[in-house]
Amino acid sequence: MNILQKSVTLALMGGLTLATSCSKTFLDVPPQGQQTPTDFFSSNPDAATTLVNAVYAKMLDWNFYSFSWNGVSSITSDDADKGSSPGDTGTDKDQLDNLTFTPSSLSFNEVWVGQYEGVARANQALSNLPSLTINDTLKNRLIGEASFLRAFFYFNLVRSFGGVPLVTKVADPTNQNDIQQGRVRATSAQIYTQIETDLQTAITNLPEKSQYGSAELGRATKGAAKAMMAKVAMYQMKWDVVQRLTDEIIASGQYSLHPDYRELWRESTENGVESIFEIQGKGTTPARGVQGYFESQGARGDGGWGWGFNTPSEDLDKAYETGDTRRAGTIIQRGTTLWDGQVVNAQAENPRYNFKAYISRTKETYNGENWETNKNIRVLRYAEVLLMNAEAANELGQSAKALASLNLVRARARGGVTTVLPNVTTTVQADLRNAIWRERRVELGMEHDRWFDLVRQGRAATVMKAHGKNFVAGKHELFPIPQTQIQLTGGALTQNPGY
Repeated sequence: MNILQKSVTLALMGGLTLATSCSKTFLDVPPQGQQTPTDFFSSNPDAATTLVNAVYAKMLDWNFYSFSWNGVSSITSDDADKGSSPGDTGTDKDQLDNLTFTPSSLSFNEVWVGQYEGVARANQALSNLPSLTINDTLKNRLIGEASFLRAFFYFNLVRSFGGVPLVTKVADPTNQNDIQQGRVRATSAQIYTQIETDLQTAITNLPEKSQYGSAELGRATKGAAKAMMAKVAMYQMKWDVVQRLTDEIIASGQYSLHPDYRELWRESTENGVESIFEIQGKGTTPARGVQGYFESQGARGDGGWGWGFNTPSEDLDKAYETGDTRRAGTIIQRGTTLWDGQVVNAQAENPRYNFKAYISRTKETYNGENWETNKNIRVLRYAEVLLMNAEAANELGQSAKALASLNLVRARARGGVTTVLPNVTTTVQADLRNAIWRERRVELGMEHDRWFDLVRQGRAATVMKAHGKNFVAGKHELFPIPQTQIQLTGGALTQNPGY
């Protein structure tokens, strides 16, 4: 049985036990591992919503967006170091930091499995929803949500590994065609086409953020689907599509920049005016926050609150201009006192920690442990929409439009001080392109985009080598297909070049 078949089994057995009420958001997750009853779909009036809630719930798991994803998407880049203690490798995080990883490095298999388990749950929802007897408006919305989530999972896969197996239905382990579908790689172009198809379904079916009730905040929206479609188009350099979609989001009036960048990572701003899509944490009993995401990045040592991995690099620290509030909103400096009075020990093992993964144990909801907390992870923000809009306008030769969107982001970063972070004024396309790329780095630092940005921009080798990392052009643009997956398919799953 390959991993896709196992994922289907996991989704069937563990993914359908979600209730629909919640004091914080729509997401509430009772204990997992209960067998789905044979008459579940016909006997449970909330079956449709439960199916889709199961897809959201996958994003809370350890192997989805936590330790290994931090390693693959962040520690590999020039934004972050392994951190922690020198002798604590985090199994393979030292390899990821040094770009000495191999197909056998654990993190790649964990990311692969986590994303495909999400795909399996989405496939299950999309296979069953059309036949359920429910209100058409609800049915279409749920189909839109599941389609958005499947697109998100495949986007993470294609950015990481290139072409991967394309599975869009519940696999039948007795059907040889289904088995073969999970063993062979589709092309990157085919994966992107499926992502676009799913996102178009989501755009068509989903409501705007303002059309959800407070109990439903956090679900995928029309704006989220458009923002994800714009990002997917950006990776393919479809600049007219990027501009059209980001223009529509800006004109929708659904979003704005939160005035203080440093507050964006607090519980009080979750699902707020800047939020387009977040992974919803819920640290209640039973605890179902994002497993280990916050604890694995917390300060290490006396007075600390975590393992100390994925620490902001000195290079990122130096990338901020004088007076840029985003430095303090991204990096915790050793020896400082945080907004809630927490003192970061001057003797902490690492000089810097990720502020975007900080949880206040006194000023925010805290359940007494760090493993599964009440904090969300921001995936898409309005600031990124503005930066995508700026990049598209510049590539289309519209420098004035590009500068307007870019300088909105810079204006917020000043924190009200008019003498810092002057507006960018250049209209030279190459110079403006570099300014936008630089702004993406400091605006989105430690938000899992830097590595993928450098690859899509075609400058990963140059930047990584300048940072002292041995990036091999023609190899490291993609991560290796996990050796475990190749073995499970009997060698039918082929490896990326150079590995």
